[in-house]
Amino acid sequence: MRILEHVFASLPQMERGVSKVIGGDPKGNNFLYTNGKCVIIRNIDNPAIADVYTEHAHQVTVAKYSPSGFYIASGDASGKVRIWDTTQKEHLLKYEYTPISGKVKDIAWTEDSKRMAVVGDGREKFGAVFLWDSGSSVGDLSGHSKLINSVDIKQNRPYRIVVGSDDQTGSFFEGPPFKFKFTLSRHSQFVNCVRFSPNGERFVTSGGDGMIFIYDGKTGEPIGSLGGEKSHNGGIYAVSWSPDSSQLISASGDKTVKLWDVGAGTAVTTFKMGTDVTDQQLGCLWQKDHLLSISLSGYINYLDKNNPDRPIRTIKGHSKSIQCLTVHKTDGRPNIYSGSHDGHINILLLINTGENDCFSGKGHSNQVSKAVVNDADELVTCSMDDTLRFTNINKKEYSASDVVKMDFQPKSVSVAAGGLSLAVCVEQIVLLKDKKKVFTLDSLGYEAEVGAIHPGGTTAAVGGKDEKIHLYSIQGNTLKDEGKTIDAKGTITEMAYSPNGAYLATVDDKKVAAVYSVADDYKYYGHHAKPVSLAWSPDSEHFATGGMDMMVYVWTVGDTDKRIKIPDTHRLHHVSDLAWIDGHTLVTGSHDACIKQWTLKY
Repeated sequence: MRILEHVFASLPQMERGVSKVIGGDPKGNNFLYTNGKCVIIRNIDNPAIADVYTEHAHQVTVAKYSPSGFYIASGDASGKVRIWDTTQKEHLLKYEYTPISGKVKDIAWTEDSKRMAVVGDGREKFGAVFLWDSGSSVGDLSGHSKLINSVDIKQNRPYRIVVGSDDQTGSFFEGPPFKFKFTLSRHSQFVNCVRFSPNGERFVTSGGDGMIFIYDGKTGEPIGSLGGEKSHNGGIYAVSWSPDSSQLISASGDKTVKLWDVGAGTAVTTFKMGTDVTDQQLGCLWQKDHLLSISLSGYINYLDKNNPDRPIRTIKGHSKSIQCLTVHKTDGRPNIYSGSHDGHINILLLINTGENDCFSGKGHSNQVSKAVVNDADELVTCSMDDTLRFTNINKKEYSASDVVKMDFQPKSVSVAAGGLSLAVCVEQIVLLKDKKKVFTLDSLGYEAEVGAIHPGGTTAAVGGKDEKIHLYSIQGNTLKDEGKTIDAKGTITEMAYSPNGAYLATVDDKKVAAVYSVADDYKYYGHHAKPVSLAWSPDSEHFATGGMDMMVYVWTVGDTDKRIKIPDTHRLHHVSDLAWIDGHTLVTGSHDACIKQWTLKY
């Protein structure tokens, strides 16, 4: 039996120069955003509480609550819009439409939750407005020559719709049925965001020209602009109104968020978010007393009106697919260290109800392929940037001196007591001691894929594309090839010794998991699954394998028929790595950039 205890959600997926729409819950409890094929719903007061919706076949680009709060509409890169239930855990699908033929960029509902407008890219039209329960058109959103970035609907009668486009103009529509009234042509760059005030009296448009213009909500007449000549020194990607319609916040590529008094047209507060390119602000949301902004890094900032230079909190995590993870206990408290496709390493503090942290300084510049912790409390990572890093997990900062440059790209790293590390690279095997290369084996005669050091530090096992496991003895600072190999069923893709050193487990590309007894001269015990990753439980009695088929199996060494199956571990995404917190608790990481914690009952 298995129970999903926790979902540690991914951050929003960000793209430079592209607005990120964050949806707010009309009841004020949750906010939502998208990453890959997932819609992530998080509690705004306690963002560790999260839910993930994964029913889209394509990348999801935007999700918005209906004003009733009972449904969410989410749109994807193929133009499909799914409307689904928020009240049930299963999120049952209510309706599905394809109103445009390209990427959906924004969605808006009328205040009675009966009509919706969808805009984005398409072949012949860039927007549609229709009845939510039948898909029947209730107007025409034509009038633009390029994709529409943003749409909003006035939340009281008489209804009005405003849109903003890459053709540097906006449009104003009256209805229903909605008909084009006139063009808004004050911007000199892409129009990124349009939003009505909650009371419907005003709407604003913001653009790549750094300007925010204000209009009358009912007539569409221009009223003025915010901040005089320039609202921001960079493109403005998002705006969000205060609940009382008197103020708004704006997020900009100039790495600031501004809080505006709309009546006076002046900025009350400027939140400086940093100096790095990843500090550009691409999305924002004002919900109840919370002011949220989203950085290009994917970090979610809770802004503090009283201290504009320091957010109240910043939610960190992964925005790209997780490639590897490991668990390590500091003072008895388990932390999960996970590495992703973009080189980011995240620290998940389980004791603090899922707070995320990271190492300061400059780390890996490319995918982190493997992460393990050695007995000196260092996180040892290998990356596609051709380096091994040794990072002290207590100091929580990268050290420029603890980087070892490899001659070839390292695929795998493992560690053993006494400062030993084994790096398996594309064309060589490297033994390291105390963070220095001490021995290199070249011209192997086979292509090495993955390696593991026996906990006793006496043997190194290396799996190759020749469908063999090669055993080397570690003598002092050398690796000695004594010609000892074990035949496997396919190319070994992952391997690990059990913590007590009694067993070696392997998985191969023929979808076979195998266990070998070290004492019985590596005699084979069979298991079959479709695995790509594996991890031993601390007591060496169970090991878990995760696979391309989204399955995780937990095996018992003494009884090959006894296993626990976790189907659909990360729906639509394969399980890239897994690790144990204790004998009954397993964590899994995946290409959906989420981490999940499972409780097992044998």
